[in-house]
Amino acid sequence: MAKTKLRRFAENDCFPHLIQQHKGYPIPEHELKGNWNKSFFKRNAPLVLELACGRGEYTVNLAQKFPEKNFIGIDWKGARLWRGAKTVDEEKMTNVGFLRIQILNILSYFGKDEVDELWITFPDPHLQESREQKRLTSQRFLDLYRSFVKPGGIINLKTDSKELYDFTLEVIAEKKLEILKYTDDLYTSELLDEILSIKTTYEKIWLKEGLNICYLQYRI
Repeated sequence: MAKTKLRRFAENDCFPHLIQQHKGYPIPEHELKGNWNKSFFKRNAPLVLELACGRGEYTVNLAQKFPEKNFIGIDWKGARLWRGAKTVDEEKMTNVGFLRIQILNILSYFGKDEVDELWITFPDPHLQESREQKRLTSQRFLDLYRSFVKPGGIINLKTDSKELYDFTLEVIAEKKLEILKYTDDLYTSELLDEILSIKTTYEKIWLKEGLNICYLQYRI
């Protein structure tokens, strides 16, 4: 396992579409901040981020279904990101990038109004009350997103955690945000479509265990 991780980390260094966080602190502003479409994708298109993307399965699938958009998957686990980056390399996809950073440092990588839409797919729900501000749909992170997501930009949350789903609904209500779609049981819902039926490896496991999948789409 250790050798596999080391091999993947080494290969990550060679992927031109995988950008990794600067070593050391403080984290400087990256040269791509505000310039992803111009300098990285080399085209003007809506920019969509997947946060806590894991293996990048959702990022890759979305990019395949929406070739007219640009996608970036973000996660801190390099061995997981390798899988998505490897797929993009093998399939020579040009509308996908990956960013290996801690999400709290995201403002060093994206400029004001640069991003059109966010996907948050099966993040750690941080169920302990003391870890509430670590939830990616908390007010703390909402304030971060507003620094680089366009006004009226969309957030999509897909989770197996009813607790995180309910918590997010509370944040939405408190901040008077606009809900576009919601369900606490996606696979029996009329909302299920070609996009929401994309399944990650872990989602397949949870579905086999009989867990409901929740989905929220809202504007910030």
